[in-house]
Amino acid sequence: MANSIDKLLQLMVAKEASDLHLTTSLRPYLRVHGSMEPVADHPVLTPQATKDYLFPLVPEDNMKVFSEKWDTDFAYELEGVGRFRVNIFMDHNGPGGVMRIIPSVVPSADKLGLPQSVRDFCYLSKGLVVVTGPTGSGKSTTLAAMIDMINSERREHIITIEDPIEFVHPTKKCLINQREVHKHTRSFSNALRAALREDPDVVLVGEMRDLETIEIAIETAETGHLVFGTLHTTTAASTVDRIIDKFPPDRQNQIRTMLADSLKGVVAQTLCKRRQGGRVAVMEVLKVNTAVSSNIREGKTHHIASAMQTGKSDGMQVFNDELIRLIRDGVITPKEAYLKAIDKGEVLKKINEAGFTLDLQGTDSEGVKHEDLLEEAQARLQSDPNDVAALNTIAWVLSTCVDNHIRDGEQAVKIAKQAVKISKGRDQAVVQTLAAAYAETGDFKNAIGYAQAALKQAAKDGNEDLAREIQKNIDLYTAGRPVREA
Repeated sequence: MANSIDKLLQLMVAKEASDLHLTTSLRPYLRVHGSMEPVADHPVLTPQATKDYLFPLVPEDNMKVFSEKWDTDFAYELEGVGRFRVNIFMDHNGPGGVMRIIPSVVPSADKLGLPQSVRDFCYLSKGLVVVTGPTGSGKSTTLAAMIDMINSERREHIITIEDPIEFVHPTKKCLINQREVHKHTRSFSNALRAALREDPDVVLVGEMRDLETIEIAIETAETGHLVFGTLHTTTAASTVDRIIDKFPPDRQNQIRTMLADSLKGVVAQTLCKRRQGGRVAVMEVLKVNTAVSSNIREGKTHHIASAMQTGKSDGMQVFNDELIRLIRDGVITPKEAYLKAIDKGEVLKKINEAGFTLDLQGTDSEGVKHEDLLEEAQARLQSDPNDVAALNTIAWVLSTCVDNHIRDGEQAVKIAKQAVKISKGRDQAVVQTLAAAYAETGDFKNAIGYAQAALKQAAKDGNEDLAREIQKNIDLYTAGRPVREA
C-alpha cells in the first residue's frame, strides 16, 4: 500500500504543502502555506485505511518503539519526489500520522534572508547558539542554512546529531558526519559525548531534550567547540530561563556561570503567512554581550529583554519590532502579526501607531473575524499543544469578544491558566490575559491581583508600553468593568 500514500505525497508536493496529516475518522489534510486544507475528494479514513497508509513505511525498530510508546519518528524517501519526516501516533480515534517534507536542496542563508546578526554566529570558533520556536516554526531550516554557510566558507569538521536526519548536506569545504538517533546512536547525549572524541569543530544537536544533553552541550561549547542546538521556547529571553530551570536548584548557580561564558546567541522564530502566499520567518535575535552575560551570571534574566532593546545597534532584533517591519514592508497583514504576537497588547499599540487598524471587536482591516482567530490558533495547537501564543490568542478572544456566542470567561480562565503554567508565569502578556479572563467572569479581585503582578514585572523589565496597557486594564477592573467595555 506504500504507493497509495505516495499519491498523497505527490499531491502534497504539487500543492506546495509543508505537511500531510492523516487522522482516523477524517479526510487527509494538507498544510498549505500555513493553513490546514482537507483533501476534498478523498474518502474519510477508517482505522484500517490509516494503518494501510502508514504501517508499510515504518522501519522495524520504529515499529517496536510504536508498540511500546504509541508514537515514533522516522524518515521516508520517495524517489523523484522527496524526503519526509514522519511521526505516527495513536489518538482517541485510532492511528494517525504527520509527514513533513524535507526539501532536497539545502536552503542558503541568502534564499532564507537570514539577517547579518544570525550569519555572524556562523563565524564563531566556539560557544553555544540556540535556535528556538514552537514545532513547525522553521528551526531545522534555519539551522540547515547556517550549517550550509559554514560548509561553504570554512574548512572544518561538522558533526550533526538528528532525529531523524532531515537535510542531507553534501561535502563542500567541510567534512560532515550526520548521525541519526535510534539508527546510528542510542541517544542525543550518547552521540554528543562521543563527538568529543571525534575531533569536531562544529556540532549540531537536533534537540536539547533533557538535562544530560543540555549539560554536555554546554560543556562541549566551553571546551572550544561551536555547538548549535534547539529548544521549544517562544522568546529569546525565556530560553535562558528554560535552560537553567532544567537543572536542580543546588546546581543552578554553577550553570548560570557556565552559560554566561558559553552562550553566544539565541534565535527565536516563528513562521508568518505572506500576503502573496508562502511563509516568512520572523526572528528575534539575542547576542550575548557583556551586559547580557552579567545578567545571566547574576540571575537577573528578567533584564535581558531591556538589554535587547538597547542592543539593536549590535544586531539584536525584538520579535514585535520585526512583526511591525514586515507589516510596513507589505509582507504580512496586521491580522497575521496579531495572531503570531506573544505580547498582543504591545503589538496592537504598535500596529495603531504605524497607521494600520485592527478591530478586535469584530474584524480588522483584512476582514479577520474572531472565529478565524480561534480557528488559526486551534490549528496551531494541533501541531504543538504547548504553543503559548496560540493558547493566549484563544483565551484573549474568549475574554474580550463582544459576541456573547463566542465569549466564554470560564473557559478563558482555564486556557489562560494553562498558558501561564507552561510559560511559568514569566510571560507578562499571558498573565495579563489571565487577568482579563477573570474580569470577564466577574472575579475582579483575581483580575486586579494578576494584572498588578504583570504590571510589576513589566515595570522591572522596562517595558513601558506593556505597563501602560496593563494599568489601563487595572483601572477598568477597579471600576468593575471587563476589557471588552474599554
